[in-house]
Amino acid sequence: MIIGRHYEQKQLQKIFQSNEAEFVAIYGRRRVGKTYLIREFFDKKSCIFFRSSGIHKGSLKKQLEKFKKEIENTFYKGQKGTQLSPFSNWHDAFESLKAAIDLFAKKQRVVIFLDEIPWMATPKSGLLEALDYYWNRHWSEDKRIKLIICGSAASWIIDHVLHDTGGLHNRVTLRLPMEPFTLSETKSYLSYKNIHYSNEQILALYMCLGGIPFYLNFVEKGLSAIQNINNICFSKKGTLYDEFELLFASLFKKHEMHEEIITFIANKREGVARHEIESHFKYKGGRLTGRLKELEEAGFIIAFMPWRKERGIYYKVIDEYTLFYLTWIARRAANRILKNIDDRYWEVLSAKPAWKAWAGLSFEAICFKHINQIKKALHIPDGSDVSSWRHTSPNNEEPGAQIDLIFDRPDNIVNLCEIKYCSSPFGIDKKYASHIVGREKIYCKVTKTNKQIFHSMIVSGGLKKTMYSEEIITSYVTLNDLFRA
Repeated sequence: MIIGRHYEQKQLQKIFQSNEAEFVAIYGRRRVGKTYLIREFFDKKSCIFFRSSGIHKGSLKKQLEKFKKEIENTFYKGQKGTQLSPFSNWHDAFESLKAAIDLFAKKQRVVIFLDEIPWMATPKSGLLEALDYYWNRHWSEDKRIKLIICGSAASWIIDHVLHDTGGLHNRVTLRLPMEPFTLSETKSYLSYKNIHYSNEQILALYMCLGGIPFYLNFVEKGLSAIQNINNICFSKKGTLYDEFELLFASLFKKHEMHEEIITFIANKREGVARHEIESHFKYKGGRLTGRLKELEEAGFIIAFMPWRKERGIYYKVIDEYTLFYLTWIARRAANRILKNIDDRYWEVLSAKPAWKAWAGLSFEAICFKHINQIKKALHIPDGSDVSSWRHTSPNNEEPGAQIDLIFDRPDNIVNLCEIKYCSSPFGIDKKYASHIVGREKIYCKVTKTNKQIFHSMIVSGGLKKTMYSEEIITSYVTLNDLFRA
């Protein structure tokens, strides 16, 4: 059963029913469910479904041998003694696939699924050149063919296929970037597993695991969110105890550099300016640009402008598991004494004040992934600009200000939003009301805006009604709003 993914399923149905040849590129973070979606969707269709997956760090010989076996299993399985000759290159491989399609497909639709194609395209393998030739020469005019390429290394798909300047230029008919589950989809997935958590319990899980189906699959019925996190992330046999290193090594060739960069970015809640990264690592120009681009396209970080390029590009970590690992799991993994403790580590730690500070950072990242739900709850019109904002006085003579989320609207209004993680309704007192008003004054002075200012709150535990909230707050978003589809 496919949980959620309604948009993706709708698009896949369109290309399947199309009377034209289709070339689909699907990409997204590792473990996000790309392979599962394609396999489950087309498994129920009346078609020939050919799938071959790349082998991580596999040689050209191994990649071609795997491809040959998949052709044999898909097309020649019922024919005793049929065994194809070994392929010496990708032209041989695609020629054999073409021959099998012509022999057995007749008028049937044929789905060619090349899974983890970046792993298949070993150095100097000639895979892309062969794919270019067979798509343009044979398959692009064959309405039976639905070619789907897939990869977790999103930047590879984008650079080598979507932005290709050769024969594959402008050949892709559908781009399908896969995002992690939303909170709503996570709830549906857990319900499918017969785990019926409250929204608060799901949020506690999501802040640590994110909406990654592979991670959520290890959640056990009958245990609280905290108990599950303890078992999955902190037990010596926990599935995600060493996932971070495996994850980055599978995505990036020089993954140590990516790990260093994302660790540095994760240490600052407000985000890190590019020039700070350059100064810290001595990385310059295209080398750093490439690494940041790869991290962003893989869904680990987000690039944003604090306000009209006032301080240049900033970067924030938005992958929940990465934030959780770098803050908590890495610390335990590095401590040899803690390695021998297997019992209630996270249950104890999550009750300490340091957890609340980290939870605020994680909740903020979650909010950025649920902008559409926030816009609906606040009645933000289409066409509104979304950003964060931070101002620091050059000589520290004036107070600075930071605004978590801003909606600059086309109807002459600006919503200044404060994001707060709390387990109970948040109460605005006189001191906090003064903070909100002061922040507005700094924002208006610096930006010189003449628009009407609305103050909004995004509070996980709800907003307590006080004289200050009634006077200052125009609208607010609760956790339940983030769970809406």
